[in-house]
Amino acid sequence: MTQGELEREPESAAPTAQEIRDAWAAEAYSILVGVARTYHAVITYKELAEQIQDRTGFRTKVRLHHWIGATLGRVVHEAHDRGDPPLTALVVHSDDGMVGTGYREVLEVAGEPPVEDVLEREQHAADSRLTCYRRFGATLPPGGGVPALAPRYQAAIERRRERIEKPPRVCDSCFVQLPATGVCDSCG
Repeated sequence: MTQGELEREPESAAPTAQEIRDAWAAEAYSILVGVARTYHAVITYKELAEQIQDRTGFRTKVRLHHWIGATLGRVVHEAHDRGDPPLTALVVHSDDGMVGTGYREVLEVAGEPPVEDVLEREQHAADSRLTCYRRFGATLPPGGGVPALAPRYQAAIERRRERIEKPPRVCDSCFVQLPATGVCDSCG
């Protein structure tokens, strides 16, 4: 990221790229602590990026995936240094509701082995989110709450499960799978 790719609203003394990255990381941390104060809340990468830029006034024309990972990497290290849970577990993709591949940095910093299985990684992130909610004062249900997959990812799993669990309807006469109309093409 070069100075020419960044803009400040409103105009003032030109900050260095390092000062901008510092401001983004600090603001990301603050935003994520705010998200952690609501049980089962998550934030998308895009929403987080917009809030970071709005709050700091530092805007970039660089595509999101070229800078948000470095910002969140700094948050991972800061949370670890402070003894806080991995706040980056609260950040998910808008299309599938999953944490990004950069989540592996959470595991590395914590000294844990990498997780290759997607569902196992998402479950680790769900456990981390619950720890965040507990640490930062979310109102939890009786019993202290439960880890939960991000809502969009959980919905996708449930849709897949429904397709698998619902056997196709078959004709009572010829035992052929019925079309969507529910009327057998063979028997009429």
